[in-house]
Amino acid sequence: MKNLIKVERARHRLTQGDLAEKVGVSRQTIYAIENNKFNPSVTLAIKMARYFKVTVEYLFDIEE
Repeated sequence: MKNLIKVERARHRLTQGDLAEKVGVSRQTIYAIENNKFNPSVTLAIKMARYFKVTVEYLFDIEE
C-alpha cells in the first residue's frame, strides 16, 4: 500500500518522532509505514488522516 505520510510530515515540518508522539505510536512504526514495511491498523490510519486534516483515501493508496 503506497502512502503519502512522508510528504505530509514534510509539509507539516514534523519528524517521525513528532508524528509518532501525536498519534500514539513509536517512531519505528512511522518509519515502517513510510517504507511500506507495515500497514497501519484502521484506527491508526484514521488518526493520521485526522491529524493531517486529509482523507484516509488521500493518505493511503490501496493497490488493487
